[in-house]
Amino acid sequence: MATGSEAGKPAEVVLEWPKQDKKRMLHAVYRVGDLDRTIKCYTECFGMKLLRKRDVPEEKYTNAFLGFGPEDTNFALELTYSMFIDYGVDKYDIGAGFGHFAIANEDVYKLAETIKSSSCCKITREPGPVKGGSTVIAFAQDPDGYMFELIQRGPTPEPLCQVMLRVGDLDRSIMFYEKALGMKLLRKKDVPQYKYTIAMMGYAEEDKTTVLELTYNYGVTEYNKGNAYAQVAIGTDDVYKSAEAVELVTKELGGKILRQPGPLPGLNTKITSFLDPDGWKVVLVDHADFLKELH
Repeated sequence: MATGSEAGKPAEVVLEWPKQDKKRMLHAVYRVGDLDRTIKCYTECFGMKLLRKRDVPEEKYTNAFLGFGPEDTNFALELTYSMFIDYGVDKYDIGAGFGHFAIANEDVYKLAETIKSSSCCKITREPGPVKGGSTVIAFAQDPDGYMFELIQRGPTPEPLCQVMLRVGDLDRSIMFYEKALGMKLLRKKDVPQYKYTIAMMGYAEEDKTTVLELTYNYGVTEYNKGNAYAQVAIGTDDVYKSAEAVELVTKELGGKILRQPGPLPGLNTKITSFLDPDGWKVVLVDHADFLKELH
């Protein structure tokens, strides 16, 4: 694919598209060792709904999509179980780079009790105010070892509110997601006593949508990513224009295009995929095609 300059477009024209595009966080994809066990855990412990299940026998894998609302308006978790890779394997290396998902709930104390009463998940941090603050949080761990932060918050249209990833250069990552994907820096907080800084990136305010929480631990520039967490998918109005912008930004800040924009065989859903400067995979999906796929 031609870059902006190769196609005769000035860089500023190519980079204007992410500011105009109406992108939306769609889902996070990761592998689990027992699909039915994880579905049971998320529905019984967290109160999620099984939105759909997709079996692809010719490729020997199954996907399950779970969340708190319909996929055409809400973020979802896409669980993947592959008979080729996962058969007989019940645990994966999550690595040190992936942090957690987060769920907003009006009563974290009550939610923690629900989780404790189930045999599926466990509470690893009891509910209580964050250190130095008043927000009540807790942490839970699912059967595969994925962590979920539980955040006490008022009513929200999107309870599945965060995906936390660790990065090696926070300012570089902020610039990448702003320029390549049109995200806004919603909040940045330095916590020197614990030697880390976080940046919340997204397309709307934190209490209205799912955001990326990028975390920088002082002095750590690389992380083992394991083989469990796969990617986040983001909807776009034009995968071709979006891919042009991403490719231009990767030349400046790092990362690379993995799949040139175009339709998926069999589905005709147009996508493109790339790695950010830290090697985290992002898939951009044509939003109109995604809605057709749902309905």
